[in-house]
Amino acid sequence: MRILIVEDEPKIRDVLMAYFQKEGWEVDYTSDGYEAIRKFDYSQHDLIILDLMIEGLPGEEVCRLIREKSNVPIIMLTSKSREADTINGLNLGADDYIVKPFRVKEVIARIRALFRRIAPLKEEQDEPTVLTFHKGRLVVNLEDREVLVDGQPANLTATEFKLLSVFLSKPGKVYSRSDLSYKVQGYRFQGDVRTIDAHVKNLRKKIEKDHRSPEYIQTLVGTGYKFAVLPDDPKA
Repeated sequence: MRILIVEDEPKIRDVLMAYFQKEGWEVDYTSDGYEAIRKFDYSQHDLIILDLMIEGLPGEEVCRLIREKSNVPIIMLTSKSREADTINGLNLGADDYIVKPFRVKEVIARIRALFRRIAPLKEEQDEPTVLTFHKGRLVVNLEDREVLVDGQPANLTATEFKLLSVFLSKPGKVYSRSDLSYKVQGYRFQGDVRTIDAHVKNLRKKIEKDHRSPEYIQTLVGTGYKFAVLPDDPKA
């Protein structure tokens, strides 16, 4: 695995690099936002660890620009601890968000959890791997990890695709935020319930006709979410 660390604090960067290399991961790094974009364009990275308060281009803008061209997993690493900052980071397309100070073992655990959830889903599927809804308006290829809306790629992030696959595994089943956090992120949330809400909001924007009045992913107040539409009958 090749990781790009975008971090302007040398001590944090060096510690992360040392631990990552012990894991056998290849590491690239920079402290500058503009350089991060150049490095990402030049090399293929499997994961980005992105601090928000960096030199040059702000981390938020780096995330936005990368998301315009790639669904590479992004973990934001920052000292901004307000809930609004977390939600903003997730709305920009981050897959996870870790607040400083942190334990490096926690970062590694988050990385492992992220890659477990974006692993190929073929072995998990007993049903057909291509599902269509509303006569093909929404097409989900679970094996190839491709989602089309009105024939156009939806460009889901890794987290958004995993979230959708959880819903599609049992349409109509109501999932609590805690259940979704465990199935999608690999760990139970600890007070940050809006993290899952943010991912659901982003997913709705990409697959719903009107994300403010969703047909597919519906909210059950005080309970959680469910995918409310059954797939098209392939024999119809």
